[in-house]
Formats: sequence, structure tokens, C-alpha cells
Amino acid sequence: MFRALYTVIFYLIVPLILLRLLWRALKSPDYAKRWLERFGFVRVANQPQNVIWVHAVSVGETLAAVPLINNLKHSYPGHRILITCMTPTGSDQVRRIFSNTVDHCYVPYDIPDAVTRFLKRIRPQILVIMETELWPNTIAACRARGIPVVLANGRLSEKSFQAYRRVKYLVHPMMNQISFVVAQYKQDADRFLKLGVAESALSISGNIKFDLTLDESTRMRAEELSTVWRGVNQRPILLAASTHKGEDQIILTAFQKIKDVFESALLVIVPRHPERFDEVAALCNDTNLTLVRRSQGTSVTDADILLGDTMGELMLFFGACDVTFVGGSLVPTGGHNIIEPAAWGVPILTGPHLFNFAQASALLIKSGGLMVCDDSNSLARQFTRLLQDHTSRRYASDAARRVAESNRGALSRLLNIIKRFI
Repeated sequence: MFRALYTVIFYLIVPLILLRLLWRALKSPDYAKRWLERFGFVRVANQPQNVIWVHAVSVGETLAAVPLINNLKHSYPGHRILITCMTPTGSDQVRRIFSNTVDHCYVPYDIPDAVTRFLKRIRPQILVIMETELWPNTIAACRARGIPVVLANGRLSEKSFQAYRRVKYLVHPMMNQISFVVAQYKQDADRFLKLGVAESALSISGNIKFDLTLDESTRMRAEELSTVWRGVNQRPILLAASTHKGEDQIILTAFQKIKDVFESALLVIVPRHPERFDEVAALCNDTNLTLVRRSQGTSVTDADILLGDTMGELMLFFGACDVTFVGGSLVPTGGHNIIEPAAWGVPILTGPHLFNFAQASALLIKSGGLMVCDDSNSLARQFTRLLQDHTSRRYASDAARRVAESNRGALSRLLNIIKRFI
């Protein structure tokens, strides 16, 4: 009954969803493309068999899924891997990383006709969902067709848990239909249990984002980039990664204070969403600082700020900087991936909103690899301290790297669970 009501409401708001896509397309034209895929009209070559369907909602989940997908490709060479996502930025990441070695499309909207059409065309053997992207009709349709659904690297913040509890009569049946939940940590597992996941269908693996491998090629490219940015004067490099609206001005204010101490410092600022590139460029131009854009390939020698307005380079940027701020944390977004800079051994600054990485941030804070800042003054103070005090910076660097290295192993535990259903 409750899923039927949910379905009716979803059908009614589809026109509003399409209008929102058009509105977002004003800044990011890719939102106006490939709409048929969102209704299950996907192209299928030769009626594929043995499809492993991996759903990663956007960029963060796609990047987290890379080691998993590479392992699945190696372990099941007779299967095709289909990756779905919801956003153009996620789609760009899939194509950039995997090219034509996997199949890819947008996930269908969670309405019965779209989901049915999609499943009839794809006929997946298993659905692996990354983190928390749960859709009642999709999961019910898979259950009805005998398609196992595994929630991988499952996380559930207190905020999300309370939101799910408000619609428990819809959520509880859905959770019962999931074949297995591989939760990141005990807090996540406890919340999934309270929402209806059976204890026998639940395990704790840790966060697979710790199973990050920095190959020699990536390290060399990062070192080359660092050399170019530093120049002959060995200027310090500060990175502001995955920033959101409301954070950029705070960072720019902090950077102007840092420039009073380190006149040659370079700020690399990378907005989370491509549609904000021009907006952030305008904010930078409103300062008395010189801006260049990464996409234009201009030399940074005489620049104060480099706008990272390209896709797929953030991992390199982490390896090229001295200290990084990770965004989505000065505003109540919950924070973005702090594990990537930790793997590089880069001291990390964030804001106080870290619920997306609650356990990882607690480990990093306790170790001394991550410092929480509340405003531009504290950001400027911490950046300056770490640049001035090489001993403190080395301590924070080593601490972050130790946390990243000591928490690996979740991926193998996850793969062992997935093997049960393939």
C-alpha cells in the first residue's frame, strides 16, 4: 500500500523532475541529454548475458567503486559490467576511467514501467548498489525476478537514518528485500538493523575507499605537476577541493590572510560541481588576486589562484599540494572524500560538517592528520601554521598516511560477499 502511494506520487512529480533537469541544463547542458535512458530505454548490444549491474549515483560513489569494478572485471571475465549513475558528472567519470571496457547508462527513474523496461532489456544477474542509493520499486522489481541486490560500502548517517524512519512503512519492506548489506562501520550496521535489514543479511567491512592504490604513473604525474606549480621559487601550494556554494568566499578570505605571510603561495580551488566553475571564477576575480583557469592551459607562474575547472584531475592535485582543505564541510553537506588526501599523506583541513565520513574523520582527527576549522580565521591560522612549521606538517602528513594504510581490507571482504550471489 505504501509503495503504491509512493509510486503514484513519483509519477505525479515526473514533470517537475524533467523541469528541474531543464533548469540544471541552463548551466550544465548535459542534463538535457539522454532522457530516454532515465525511462528505461537503454541500448543493448546482442542481448547481453551474465550482466553485473553496479549503481553509483554520482562522482564520489563512482570513484569509490573503481577498485571494486576492476576486481569484478578480472574475477568474472565472462560477464559484462554495467555501471549506472544519475548525474552527467558521474557519467563523465565512468567514461573517462573505463572507456568502452564496461557498459554504461543512466539509471531508470524508480517508476514501475521504467524499471521493468530496463530490467527486461538488461537482465542483470546481480545489482550492486554503492553506499545508500536505495529505490523501493527497483529493489522490489529485482526481488520479484530473483535478482540479488547487494548494498556495498553501505553508510547511513544519523541524519539519513532519521529521514528513513519518518517513512518506515515504505522503508522497512524495502530493507527486507535487500539480499545483503555490507556496511562500513558498526554505527551504520546498527542503523540498518533498526530500519529492517535482517541480521543474517548484514556484515561490517570497513570503508572500501581506504583500498586506494596510487600507482607509479599517478605518483610521477603528481610530482611533475607539483614541480611546474612550485616553479624555481618553490612556492607553497594550498588546495581547496570539492568546494560548495558558501565555502569559496571563506576560502578566498582565508587565502588573502595567508598571502600576508606567504606572498608567493598558490591556491588551487576546485569546485565540486562543473556548473559552478564560472561562478567561482567571478568570486576570484572580485579579489585583488590573479586568477588562471586550468582548462586554458595558462602558466601559473604569475598567478595567485588556479581554478581547477577540469574533470578527473583531483587525485593528482592532492599529490601536488602541501596542505588541502576538503569541501562540503563548512556547509551542512556532510563532507567529501578525506581518504584520498590521506592516502597521499597530505595534512587535511575541513569544516565541522563531516557526517558523510564520520568514522574516517574521527580516526584522522584522533591521529592528528585532520584539523577542523570553523571560519576563515581558523582556516588561515591552520594553513599558516602547517606551512611555517615543517615538523607539524610532517607529523600530520605521516599520521594521515598511517590511517589510510592501516584501514585497508574492506574491498576483499566485500568481494567475498558478492561472490555468494554470482
